[in-house]
Amino acid sequence: MIQGLSPGALPDAAESPPIEQEEWRENLNVKLICKDCQEDPPNLYEDHASGDVECDTCGLVLTQRNIDVSSEWRTFSNDDQGGDDPSRVGDGPNALLNGAQLNTSIAFGDGGMRNKELHRAQNKSNLDKGNKQLLQAYKQIGALCDGWQLSSAVSETAKHLYKDAEESRLFKGKSNEALIAGCLFLACRRNSVPRSFREVMDLTKVTKKEIGRTFKLLESFLMNKDKEAKHKGAAVLAGGVVAFDEEYKGSGNANPSELCNRYCSILGMDQRTSNVAIALANRMTATGALAGRSPLSSAAACIFMAGHLMGQPKSPKEIQTVVNVSDSTIRHAYKLLFNEKEKLLTEEIRSRGVDVERLPKP
Repeated sequence: MIQGLSPGALPDAAESPPIEQEEWRENLNVKLICKDCQEDPPNLYEDHASGDVECDTCGLVLTQRNIDVSSEWRTFSNDDQGGDDPSRVGDGPNALLNGAQLNTSIAFGDGGMRNKELHRAQNKSNLDKGNKQLLQAYKQIGALCDGWQLSSAVSETAKHLYKDAEESRLFKGKSNEALIAGCLFLACRRNSVPRSFREVMDLTKVTKKEIGRTFKLLESFLMNKDKEAKHKGAAVLAGGVVAFDEEYKGSGNANPSELCNRYCSILGMDQRTSNVAIALANRMTATGALAGRSPLSSAAACIFMAGHLMGQPKSPKEIQTVVNVSDSTIRHAYKLLFNEKEKLLTEEIRSRGVDVERLPKP
């Protein structure tokens, strides 16, 4: 019904037609653009760890403390949450342990005595003595590596060597401590952080003879394993990817240049002196100045010579306490180096700031 109005009259508010509310729609014309770069389209990067939106071109932080709406995959099983674990995935299989490791375990929570008895019965039935022995050996290897402050790569290498050796029949009846010492010695050499037999003996309390015997068995075992892998050829994995077993080449003797850096650091020498000692060791190996000498005595002689060349002299007594070589052996090795100094001190070594006049006569 249309209402007729006289000139100047207003319609009745109660009878005015209702205003329809528009449906909410997102304004897609609004863009977040860096005010410094003014790039369109913007090159933005969302850092989920800090909750910031940054410009990937200049690094300007545009927004802070954003809420991460992605899936939650963290585990709170170690927190004080009453034993609840809201994570949706479990741990991946450990290559260092035996078995499929996909068993279902009964949780020990607030289920009462019945739940506790079931938990205990399952632990007894699923107890793997082989894995228990491996875990004890891995724990001991980790403690020994921590004592030397070695990297995790050395620890993992030693654990894999121990697992391969433990599965082989060659080491049946061998002392577990000797096998761990041999794996640790070989792992240090394979990761270019060699240790001497005497250092391994002091750390593991295993005799030098037993360490050497186990080390030779490990070397022959790895060489034979590599030959068998060559006969089998390449292993074809899923997806058509071909992977070849890593060839093991015998470790040989320790290189004196790899020992100089660590010994110089223990003696308190600076990096310049350490570099000169390493260069002398490499030159000495190339010329054969100390052919037939042990790597320890060769490294000690190079450190003694480099210390005098760089004005940071160390006595044979001081070097003896670190390298565990007698001072008479160090003096005799240095005498041989002094006689060959014209061949050892190349132009590259002389350019490092050495002073030949500082060398003492043997």
